[in-house]
Amino acid sequence: MAAPSAEWPRRRFGQRLLTDPARLFQHNAWDNVEWSEEQEASARSKVEENSSHLLPQDKQEEYEVNAKRYWDDFYKIHENGFFKDRHWLFTEFPELAPSRNSSQNGDSLCEFSTKEESNSEGLGRCENGHCSVGNRTEGQLNLIQSTAEVCTEDLAAQEHRELKQRDGDYPGSAASYRVLEVGCGAGNTVFPILQTNNDPGLFVYCCDFSTTAVDLVQNNAEYDSSRCFAFVHDLCNDQSPFPMPEESLDIVILIFVLSAILPEKMQSVVTRLSRLLRPGGMILLRDYGRYDLAQLRFKKGQCLSENFYVRGDGTRVYFFTQDELDHLFTTAGLEKVQNLVDRRLQVNRGKQMTMYRVWIQCKYRRPTAPQP
Repeated sequence: MAAPSAEWPRRRFGQRLLTDPARLFQHNAWDNVEWSEEQEASARSKVEENSSHLLPQDKQEEYEVNAKRYWDDFYKIHENGFFKDRHWLFTEFPELAPSRNSSQNGDSLCEFSTKEESNSEGLGRCENGHCSVGNRTEGQLNLIQSTAEVCTEDLAAQEHRELKQRDGDYPGSAASYRVLEVGCGAGNTVFPILQTNNDPGLFVYCCDFSTTAVDLVQNNAEYDSSRCFAFVHDLCNDQSPFPMPEESLDIVILIFVLSAILPEKMQSVVTRLSRLLRPGGMILLRDYGRYDLAQLRFKKGQCLSENFYVRGDGTRVYFFTQDELDHLFTTAGLEKVQNLVDRRLQVNRGKQMTMYRVWIQCKYRRPTAPQP
């Protein structure tokens, strides 16, 4: 694969680069690992092999019809013990950071710290095809550029938000900063936000396809109904209502969620979510990239369609390219703020094993003015 994109500036933290192969097992992980032509060719060959036989159409329809049951079963088995809390969120996505002051409303985004913070690096886990993100530190990931642009828009955005609040009373209607996490699972994103961000104007919505997952969130001791509203929602059902009106959200979070949706339905999902954003609001995404370790581990007979697979437990996963995600978001009328490939080499020093991970991280913003 090509060298790291120029969009991704080099930073003191989150830039542990492997320049000497002899040092491979000195650390748990290496950042921005370049792939050789041979390695990329090998990955492409593995994908061609594991996708050479597609599942019959009737089996594919069965996985779509029973998708909710498979995810319910997943959370009944794993409850909240599978994924780790995502404390890396605040360095990757400073829009979620606890720097807001409710008296400043929209202008508070200007106060995000640009200080680089170190964080323990943990290996992501791959179990039954499910892979969780390891902790990592990214420091200034386009922070200065993105926050400066947002600050110039905040006065108009705050005025727009106040107008939308007149639409009626709904959970979080009095909040000054509203965040929705889609696909909340057991709360590994929601609770770090609530624990870390004590802004009294913050309100967090979270939803999941799985009733079991939402029950886990609502029954968690950290769940605070005055600051959070968890609800069951089927993204792929256009008739499934959201509890908040359109143009009312500042942030929509998609962490390893879009990849679980039938590819033909992704565009309508992204378009529908984009309508929930206020002008200047953003969708934050992190998901699986093409040739990630999880994709290469699939065997024949697990492929549903190109780059779309079913795991042994019946849940499904897609592996994206940057261009595919850019097309989904721009077609929905959003502007690109960030679209990066995160290539990481994770190391198990005890077993002397290497694991190549490929993730994509995106930020797309709703324009403040109507597009011509």
